[in-house]
Amino acid sequence: MADNKSLDFNIIASNCLIATDVDSEKVIDLLKALLLQYSEMQLIAIFNYFLKIEYRSEVLCWIIKELDKFRDSSSLAPLTELLLMKDHTPNANYDREYYTNVRVLCARAISNLKNHESVHALLYCLNNKNENYKIRLSCADALGKLGDKYAVASLIDVVGDEEEKSVYIRESAAVALGLIGDMRAVDSLVRVLENQNGIMDKFTYLKEKAIEALCRLSPNNDRAFNALKNSLNDENPQVRINSIEALMEYENDEAYDLIKDMLLDEDEEVQKNAVIALYNLSGDNVLKEIINSEKYSQICKEEAQDILLNEGEEDD
Repeated sequence: MADNKSLDFNIIASNCLIATDVDSEKVIDLLKALLLQYSEMQLIAIFNYFLKIEYRSEVLCWIIKELDKFRDSSSLAPLTELLLMKDHTPNANYDREYYTNVRVLCARAISNLKNHESVHALLYCLNNKNENYKIRLSCADALGKLGDKYAVASLIDVVGDEEEKSVYIRESAAVALGLIGDMRAVDSLVRVLENQNGIMDKFTYLKEKAIEALCRLSPNNDRAFNALKNSLNDENPQVRINSIEALMEYENDEAYDLIKDMLLDEDEEVQKNAVIALYNLSGDNVLKEIINSEKYSQICKEEAQDILLNEGEEDD
């Protein structure tokens, strides 16, 4: 088997009909055949080279997915160049939008390399408001997976940007902040919950993600606690459920009492989640109290009984 230095990339590219107008499916079949002919390191070198000269979206996507399986650091440069569409727009017949899916896959593959040198490129795309929102979303997700604290300031700006056209990008930035786990993010996440615009339907999911991020951060912070407390009154049941789960992390008497009050919520799913949270905090006794009290709904009683039943089965 030849080593990488003896590989003639141009001949291999020609044999695979790379950078031609041949149907993409035929080219991909030829690429699949390479998997049986070359070693892993040779395939990485070949596919890295192909990224620089191929221009069809379908073929590029296939190559990126294969490189993502290997996750070799040598792929960082060609993946980054393609993400940025830098110096080599693959073909003048296609505009940048044609490569949206390609660049989304690049961001994901880059994050899987766990190489922090990629942070600047990901931030460049995220902060470019003229960029396709799918690419910006994938870059926010990638930054969260990388966990590099250098990205925190930019992600905080995105979360707090009320002029941002896509609320989905703010959501992804909130998730990324939770994954990175930097306490500098607390204030920006709390502001999302405090903002009255959150009552609007399109902001509901943003509030959910902000709560989830705060839950990951588990801040011993009065402002965060009060924001979560107020979110128990949100008109959206899922926001209330997320707030219950976040308050459970505090493990103090006030959080316990607040969650217990949610047993009287008008929404059945909120009631069930309150039962589960109380059980996680204090065990069987609260379940028996719920079952024996006339104060709580049949839904709460049934949820408490199911937990006790399942617990009994596990003991057996």
